[in-house]
Amino acid sequence: MSVMHLRLPDEMAETLATLAKATGRSKSFLAIDALRDYLVREAWQISEIQQALGEADAGDFATEEEVASTLNKWSANEG
Repeated sequence: MSVMHLRLPDEMAETLATLAKATGRSKSFLAIDALRDYLVREAWQISEIQQALGEADAGDFATEEEVASTLNKWSANEG
């Protein structure tokens, strides 16, 4: 396991301490949990963007019929 030191704004440090006390978890546990969630979400988003860019570069776009079908589906759900 690696060690990382960082400076937190006072308000964030206070919130972290309050949550740690309320949940019976350590501040480190909560910080790692939050960072893990963030990293998973960001990695997924970057992967999806890279995939979409690859599809766009390959000219893989929706046809006019597919776009019209989707618009009709959403329009029908609004009424």
